[in-house]
Amino acid sequence: GESEWAEGGDYRLVSFARDVDAVVSTFDQPPFIIGASLGGFTAMLLAGELHPGVARGVVLVDIIPEMESAGSHRVAEFMSAKAKEGFSSLDEVADAIAAYNPHRPRPSNLEGLRKNVRERDGRWYWHWDPAFAGGGEGIADMGPSEVTDIDRLHAAVALIADDGIPLMLVRGRVSDLVSAEGAQRFCDRFPSVEFVDVSGAGHMVAGDRNDAFTDAVVGFLTRHSDA
Repeated sequence: GESEWAEGGDYRLVSFARDVDAVVSTFDQPPFIIGASLGGFTAMLLAGELHPGVARGVVLVDIIPEMESAGSHRVAEFMSAKAKEGFSSLDEVADAIAAYNPHRPRPSNLEGLRKNVRERDGRWYWHWDPAFAGGGEGIADMGPSEVTDIDRLHAAVALIADDGIPLMLVRGRVSDLVSAEGAQRFCDRFPSVEFVDVSGAGHMVAGDRNDAFTDAVVGFLTRHSDA
């Protein structure tokens, strides 16, 4: 969140995908693309719509086209709740995060939270642009609305799979965005997908169980890399 906010509040997934494509175009060979949550949606549209063949493999971290609506609403509410008014202290920030992630211990040292917020006039605000969470004006069509186009996202994943690009889904076992049933339907729809279910992790898999997440990803890279 320390980079410049998007001019005009353009936070569409296709714009994210174009940004990633611009970076990838400088590489000597196609990379593996690992996308968590919104990054996973971006990876789907990049590798399955905008630039087929751009990736050697794709890892989706706790995200599938057909999310659980209750979980996605909870994320949206968390992001928008204090987007405009901010927080009076880092303690208040910690309380908000603890309420959203009750399975993760509340940090005793709050200094680490400074990377997630910025201070203005004695109050603390999330790093992200309020426009992203609907806090802007006149930009209703510039958010990541593609997340609701399930058919489009399924078509993108289908193209990736049909092209023989290795795919893996890493789910947090206590995730409220990707249910066990949803993950099973996704794997049934795309039988080539490798699946890892990480116990003790919610939607933020890497933050909750970084050891298990890293093992899963390194294993995937090892199986599918020529290097």
